[in-house]
Amino acid sequence: MVSNPVHGLPFLPGTSFKDSTKTAFHRSQTLGYRNGYAIVRRPTVGIGGDRLQFNQLSQAELDELASKAPVLTYGQPKQAPPADFIPAHVAFDKKVLKFDAYFQEDVPMSTEEQYRIRQVNIYYYLEDDSMSVIEPVVENSGIPQGKLIKRQRLAKNDRGDHYHWKDLNRGINITIYGKTFRVVDCDQFTQVFLESQGIELNPPEKMALDPYTELRKQPLRKYVTPSDFDQLKQFLTFDKQVLRFYAIWDDTDSMYGECRTYIIHYYLMDDTVEIREVHERNDGRDPFPLLMNRQRMPKVLVENAKNFPQCVLEISDQEVLEWYTAKDFIVGKSLTVLGRTFFIYDCDPFTRRYYKEKFGITDLPRIDVNKQEPPPVKQELPPYNGFGLVEDSAQNCFALIPKAPKKDVIKMLVNDNKVLRYLAALESPIPEDKDRRFVFSYFLATDMISIFEPPVRNSGIIGGKYLGRTKVVKPYSTVDNPIYYGPSDFFIGAVIEVFGHRFIILDTDEYVLKYMESNAAQYSPEALASVQKHVRKLEAPASESESKQTEKDPGVQELEALIDTIQKQLKDHSCKDDIREAFQIYDKEASGYVDRDMFFKICESLNVPVDDSLVKERQGLTLLPDWNAVV
Repeated sequence: MVSNPVHGLPFLPGTSFKDSTKTAFHRSQTLGYRNGYAIVRRPTVGIGGDRLQFNQLSQAELDELASKAPVLTYGQPKQAPPADFIPAHVAFDKKVLKFDAYFQEDVPMSTEEQYRIRQVNIYYYLEDDSMSVIEPVVENSGIPQGKLIKRQRLAKNDRGDHYHWKDLNRGINITIYGKTFRVVDCDQFTQVFLESQGIELNPPEKMALDPYTELRKQPLRKYVTPSDFDQLKQFLTFDKQVLRFYAIWDDTDSMYGECRTYIIHYYLMDDTVEIREVHERNDGRDPFPLLMNRQRMPKVLVENAKNFPQCVLEISDQEVLEWYTAKDFIVGKSLTVLGRTFFIYDCDPFTRRYYKEKFGITDLPRIDVNKQEPPPVKQELPPYNGFGLVEDSAQNCFALIPKAPKKDVIKMLVNDNKVLRYLAALESPIPEDKDRRFVFSYFLATDMISIFEPPVRNSGIIGGKYLGRTKVVKPYSTVDNPIYYGPSDFFIGAVIEVFGHRFIILDTDEYVLKYMESNAAQYSPEALASVQKHVRKLEAPASESESKQTEKDPGVQELEALIDTIQKQLKDHSCKDDIREAFQIYDKEASGYVDRDMFFKICESLNVPVDDSLVKERQGLTLLPDWNAVV
């Protein structure tokens, strides 16, 4: 007979039981997918949701499958290697158990204490089961402290057994070398380690304190002093307490007097005063440390003591009505000591604290005693007398031995031997001055101007140097701030006023045109336009220039012929540079012209070949030869 496995009824018609709670009669899913792959799985639930017992493996079968090895396929399995052995000195390296303990030590030779409590730390090293006892060092204890027992294995009985970490706990006594230590507590690591090993720890105890050390921490007994002033108490209370004040003695009203700084010390232990000098480096004074030695200072004397000679009077309490005390030294007030009036302007922090606690004075600010320097006196130059340059005249006011004004060396090196030459006419109502011509030379290195008037034959006016090298001030410029003529002020048609004389620029040389072309930014549009106009005139037809050459003065034609002749003779001469340097030396005004006699004298000195015909021709010439054209 087959019984119903669920309800225990025989499986016979009329005895079967249908469970109305079952609603699902489908077959279990046996096909699944994992990571995109189809996987067959065994069904665990039958039709109706009943679990299939024959598809489930028991625990014994699972253990058998786990330990079963496929011998036929892979052969006999290899035995797994044993686990690595870790020695104790590696597993417990730097792991130390720390216990707080104390022991009691007898003090037989003292009347103030009978025993002494000494606190120690017991260290247990797990790596080799060794122990050490260390007493923390207490400053000024007078007892040798530190390592009481060095690190070693300690015996706990006479049989030779050693202390193990299982023997240590809180609230127990352990005896080491005859001393009994009371373990009261341990650190957090020790507590966690012992609890992890199954040891139940006792509750921690309070560390015992040394009675004599606690007695020393109590405040001293206060004794009631008598009503009269106790000098011994003052000495003991205020010993090494000194009030420091910073003062000055201003003696500038007397002849050769000065303002000097001092330090005043007031000793609270005996009410004495000391005044020390403050020496500065290179002050020229002997290094005496004290102005007044430490002594008591009388404030008010009796009437008889004032008439008695001070040099033989020994000051005592009978001659003094009142002595100087700490309340007489206040920041911001004056103090007369030995005939000198000292002004106190500052004190140190201890003095401020003392005055606040003793007298209730809280406001003691520092007073600035530094004298303000008078503003510098503006140096006024005397009016210009008209001689020389303004800069040269001003040097006489700056130093007893005047020096030459500073020059722009860079400008002098860059513009050395650079000269701008202009042809000018004198603007004058006098008819004789209308035909006079002047050569302006502007030196770029020094901004100086020289004027040379070429001599004209039968004019009745002696030519030559008209103005030496100097700076020319522009009109309408002040004496305090003079403005001098510059290169931009010289152009064709410009009017130059030189010390009351007006000149009109008529022409320039070729170097000026090149300079203006390369430095066009320095010149005004009017100046550039005048140069352009002048260049157009120079480019006139050749016929006009030839007609003008025929109208030249006979003397000028003779001079040009002489120059051509000399140039032909100097064509193959090897010392042209020496000739140019010699002419530059004798032409001090850089005008480009020298006298006839000087011209032939230079030629003779340099062994320049000069024919006799040229010597005869020079006797009939009155014009100055241009040595630039010759060389």
